[in-house]
Amino acid sequence: MTNYTFQKDVSVYDSTDILVVGGGPAGVAAAISAARLGKKTILLEHTGQLGGMGTLGNVSVFMGVGNVVGIYREIIAETMPDRLPKTHTESIKPQFDPFIIRHYLNQKLAKEGVNVLYHASFVGVIKKDGLVSGVVVNTREGLIAIEAGIVIDCTGDARVVIDAGAPYTTGRDEDGLTQPMTLMFMMRNTGKPVKLYLPEDGYFYEQISELPQGRRLFWEQGDEGTLLVNMTRVKGNGAKIEDINYAEKEALRQVFSVANYLQRNGFENYALTHVPGQIGVRETNQIKGLYTLTEEDVTSGRRFDDVVAQTNYEIDIHSPDGKKGTDERHVSGYDIPYRCLVPQGVSRLLVAGRSISATHVAMSSMRVQATCYAMGQAAGVAASLALDDQCELADVDISKLHSILKDQDVIFLK
Repeated sequence: MTNYTFQKDVSVYDSTDILVVGGGPAGVAAAISAARLGKKTILLEHTGQLGGMGTLGNVSVFMGVGNVVGIYREIIAETMPDRLPKTHTESIKPQFDPFIIRHYLNQKLAKEGVNVLYHASFVGVIKKDGLVSGVVVNTREGLIAIEAGIVIDCTGDARVVIDAGAPYTTGRDEDGLTQPMTLMFMMRNTGKPVKLYLPEDGYFYEQISELPQGRRLFWEQGDEGTLLVNMTRVKGNGAKIEDINYAEKEALRQVFSVANYLQRNGFENYALTHVPGQIGVRETNQIKGLYTLTEEDVTSGRRFDDVVAQTNYEIDIHSPDGKKGTDERHVSGYDIPYRCLVPQGVSRLLVAGRSISATHVAMSSMRVQATCYAMGQAAGVAASLALDDQCELADVDISKLHSILKDQDVIFLK
């Protein structure tokens, strides 16, 4: 293989206290919580919209986590007040409108004073004296540099951490396989039978066992007559070029095929109304942090002194080898410690979202959107504290972190 060295002078576009890379749930919450603590905050998003897979991939249902607090609770209160639980311990699974959430997040971050750069893709880490001091970004105007006191990696793939040279893992221990990808889509009741369509290369599914996941899985709890469908499945790692190239094409073929199946089996009046622009990715890379969340932590309901997020979402492993079936196991509730957000071997860099330090099994439980909002909120606070106290991220005062999170309406179960 031929390797090239690429060098280019890059102008500094801006400098900031905290730079968040990735505008999914973790990134949005990290940026909001940091801005609320008076920090100049820039958020980079490589697409044209915020919200991560919830808006980009039509994963437009918040799975139950058993602790509805902080910024996540605020989002529910402001966008779906009728679904807001009376107590934070009441679990909810609201289906939401991805288009409304997309617009809402644009407005919310503007009100919070966060500078969002859309179509800004991470290219590489800038280091000074061995310390992370910013990133290079690809934009519509070419390459730019942004300097930062602290960078928070919310890419979902640990892109910043990996480029900084910190250790990471991929997939399950035995073979590195990750959970498969899914392209969710929406159908709507037209009130009359719809014309069937199946592309020439489509699959004519007749039995449930023939479906990609071997099951029917959908929700119809948002607007009446709107069906949110989660029934496609494509084996592969969404952080790999060839895997994602294949998955985008194969998943769309499955979408038309599954819709055709549903229209022949109980949803004769439902038309395919929305297919998102990209497939949903469940799992890629995990950082190696100061602590790694384990299956035993999840199943035993372990509590940690440095807790930053809590969830009781089930262990939910879609078969990495592409077979039908899903490993689903009940979880009573557990803590995610702050140490899982702190990568080994690198300074001034924090992580939030599904790529925190966790095993393959533990990650299957902590990966959902509501939990990512919670982790992001804590990361924004921790980064702010590290700047205020001029300390390493690993040395952030947990009592101060908890106190500020409490002020931001985060309540931890004991």
